[in-house]
Amino acid sequence: MIDKKQLNSNIPKHVAIIMDGNGRWAKKKGLFRAVGHENGSKAVREVVENCAEIGVKYLTLYAFSTENWNRPKLEVDTLMKLLVNALKKEIKTLQNNNIKLNAIGNLQSLPKKARTELLQVIEKTKTNSHMTLTLALSYGSREELIKTIQEISIKVKNDVISPHLINESVINEHLYTKNLPDVDLLIRTSGEQRISNFLLWQIAYAELYFTEILWPDFKKEDLFEAIFNYQKRERRFGKTSEQLS
Repeated sequence: MIDKKQLNSNIPKHVAIIMDGNGRWAKKKGLFRAVGHENGSKAVREVVENCAEIGVKYLTLYAFSTENWNRPKLEVDTLMKLLVNALKKEIKTLQNNNIKLNAIGNLQSLPKKARTELLQVIEKTKTNSHMTLTLALSYGSREELIKTIQEISIKVKNDVISPHLINESVINEHLYTKNLPDVDLLIRTSGEQRISNFLLWQIAYAELYFTEILWPDFKKEDLFEAIFNYQKRERRFGKTSEQLS
C-alpha cells in the first residue's frame, strides 16, 4: 500500500481520470445502478481533495460522455440530479481547498437546472488558484475535434488564418481544453483498457494507468499507487534515455 510519503516531487501536473465501474459496483452488491453513482460521488470528493493536497495542478474527470445520453432515461435523469446535488454540496469543499471549477463539453445539451448550477459554481470559484478541477460533461473527443476543424475552416475561408500557419498551437486554441496543459497521467478504473473517446488529442504523450478497482472503491491509496507508478516511468517524448540523462 502506497502512502503520500513514498511519492517524490515529480507530481504529474495534469491528471485525467475515466471514472468507470459505478454500475458494475452496484450490480455486484445487488443494488440499483443509481446507488453506484451515488457512491462514485464520494470517490470523487476523496480524489479531488487528495490531488489538491499533493500538488496536482489540474484534475480532469470524465463525468458524462456524449455517448452516455444513449443510456436509459431514468439513469440519465439520475446522473443529472446527482450532478446538481454534488455541485451544491461540494462548493464548500472547492472553496476551502482553493479549487477552481471548470467544465468542458457540449454544455448547452445539459438540462437547464444542471447547466445553471454548474455555471454558478464556476463563477463562484473562478478566482481560486490552487488547483483546477475540470468536469468533462456531455463530452466526446471526436465531437470536440469536429468542432475545432469547423471553426478553423471558417477562419481559413474568411482569411483570418492561413492554412500554412495551422499548427499544434492553433488547434489547441480551438479545443475545449484551450486553457489546460496536456495530460501527464490518465487513469482508468474497472479493468477496461480503452480510452472511450476521451481527450484523444490531449493524451498524445500521457502515461496510461489501468486498474481493476471499480470507481466507488477507488481511494486515496489507489490514487497514490497510480502516481507512484507514474513516477517510476521514464517519459522520453521521442528522445532516447541517453539524451534525457
